[in-house]
Amino acid sequence: MSAAVPLELCDLSPERERFLSDVLEGLTRSAKTLPCKYFYDARGSALFDRICTLPEYYPTRTELAILRRHAGAMAAAIGPRCLLVEYGSGSSTKTRLLLDRLADPAAYVPVDISREHLLQSAAALAAHYPRLRVIPVCADFTRPFALPDVPDAARAVGYFPGSTIGNFAPADARKFLADVAEQCRPGGALLIGVDLTKPRSVLEPAYDDARGVTAEFNRNLLRRANRELGADFDLAAFDHRAFWNASLGRVEMHLVSRRDQVVRIAGQAIPFAKGESIHTENSHKYELAGFAALAAAAGFTVERAWIDDAELFSVQLLRVL
Repeated sequence: MSAAVPLELCDLSPERERFLSDVLEGLTRSAKTLPCKYFYDARGSALFDRICTLPEYYPTRTELAILRRHAGAMAAAIGPRCLLVEYGSGSSTKTRLLLDRLADPAAYVPVDISREHLLQSAAALAAHYPRLRVIPVCADFTRPFALPDVPDAARAVGYFPGSTIGNFAPADARKFLADVAEQCRPGGALLIGVDLTKPRSVLEPAYDDARGVTAEFNRNLLRRANRELGADFDLAAFDHRAFWNASLGRVEMHLVSRRDQVVRIAGQAIPFAKGESIHTENSHKYELAGFAALAAAAGFTVERAWIDDAELFSVQLLRVL
């Protein structure tokens, strides 16, 4: 029996100073914001894993059903000896469905901003696939980073499940996709989950569940700022709010101040009026034609799209032009 390939780590995680700078920049705007990428410390990642099991949260179970049905066809379209790069690796549950069907992958590179969660997931996956080279990269994948050198890979293929592309504003989504196209180079590809437009009655409960897990996930951003930046947010003084913004084609998540208050971060006082919100996340939903146009503007063509019978969600294979 061959020995397991040792786990390698490339640590490019953002420093505390970057987190502090981003928080202060967002909270001193006239319309306050916080970047959703900072949801994912170890606790936030665990909370999101719980969200994915909730009955209201259709994206995960729908995407998993698509993968279970079509992963063989996806793997065949990707081809043998690929370098599989997963942006935002999470718990890697969906990845196993794909890896089980890929032909002799050269390596798997999970990229995630949460170092502890990344290492746990990568170690579990490496144990499950002892002959697979697993190279976790702790990085903010919304910023450029170099892929590990794997000379025997036939092509680089990005994997971006979960409709995380919806968290980007359209211009930022185009830039991210263009960066992935440049990273994967001609002949490479991207397998991506894209959530589709659907009624408000389905969308809003998915982001405001009855158990309050999504609310806790949202407030965890403030908890993290308290722990890592010495902020003094009173978590009970902020309500979770999620709603469908039809004119912009997105679900928005906010934290709404329940009273007039002042929060202090790194010696800076941040005033909040009662009812004032921090905009923490967008989740854009797409029509198929609209996403194809976005992909084309970034240097991709849609080679194939797999969609569930209810047309809630799609998994699409984009080829670099």
